[in-house]
Amino acid sequence: MRTPPRRLALLPAVLLALSLGASPAAAEDDLPVPGAGTTVAAGAPPLPAPLSPTSFLVADLDTGEILAAKDAHHRLLPASTMKVLTALTLIPRIDKDSKIIPTWDDVAIEGSRVGLLENVKYPAYQVFRAMLMTSGNDAANALATNCGGQQAVADLMNAEAERIGAHNTHAVNPSGLDAPGQLSTAYDLALIAREAMRLSDFRSYVGTKRSTILGRMGKPLRITTHDKLLFNYDGAIGIKNGYTVKAGATYIGAATRNGRSILVTVLHAKPRVWPEVASLLDWGFAAEAAGATPVGRLYEPPGPPPVAAGEPAPAKVVAAARTEPTEGLSALPVSVVLLTAGGTALAVLRRRARSL
Repeated sequence: MRTPPRRLALLPAVLLALSLGASPAAAEDDLPVPGAGTTVAAGAPPLPAPLSPTSFLVADLDTGEILAAKDAHHRLLPASTMKVLTALTLIPRIDKDSKIIPTWDDVAIEGSRVGLLENVKYPAYQVFRAMLMTSGNDAANALATNCGGQQAVADLMNAEAERIGAHNTHAVNPSGLDAPGQLSTAYDLALIAREAMRLSDFRSYVGTKRSTILGRMGKPLRITTHDKLLFNYDGAIGIKNGYTVKAGATYIGAATRNGRSILVTVLHAKPRVWPEVASLLDWGFAAEAAGATPVGRLYEPPGPPPVAAGEPAPAKVVAAARTEPTEGLSALPVSVVLLTAGGTALAVLRRRARSL
């Protein structure tokens, strides 16, 4: 079988790693990843200009091959793109047909809200959809409350980030609201988005343009996605936008054309950034059509998150009806506590290994 020229271009890095004693598996994981500055695939057309993001990355969603990057490991505020990690963490753990019951603290959160009502029972899939379509901070908090509380879920999110190789991401809350220490990178957001898009429910949620959720007096409340690409870009398949004054505009966008899928992540851009994301998607498709040589590859997670012996992987939490806020780990099922402990231990070991 012939080896494609793009793959051959990556062989020097693999051979170098092997000459230094690395195993074939390690060499595959250690393919070059763009660092500081702007890096562009050889043979690709010029990048669109001007581009406002402080940091961005363009990659093939399916293969993980990186086509262009600017300061891809620069840690910045992620705003609501953090909700993608929230969804990646909680979709496998919360039965989508179970009931989510928001508390007063959930519905009173600052920032963007979908309009959830206190002590009303919502199907979990509606709350996930509202969180991802309309960036509802109330939806993100309600999911976290029904899964052990914000701190417990932030711990699960950080363990999940470590598992998939997003080592420069740290979650403090599930909504993405600015908080000290809550940071991510364009590279990490690409890892998180790529892993989330492997979940069929997630793809359905982020690809939905219009839907409804239970409103006052039992009447349906219409909701519309905030992802402008879904309405304006041919082949768009979603993912997530975000914005705060400090973070600027953040965006994860993806599209499929002619059997190929391109993923774009941007951080700290001007408010109306979706046209720039569209231009980077166009550029990504053009680069692949030109046979451009990738500049690296996204890390490929080795498998599902580790769990204790005898536990399902991943363990699902059936959200139970409750009218009082849940704090800390007190209401978490044993399976989720074990997941948290296991993920945290793994994260510590990985950090120690990297420091040696």
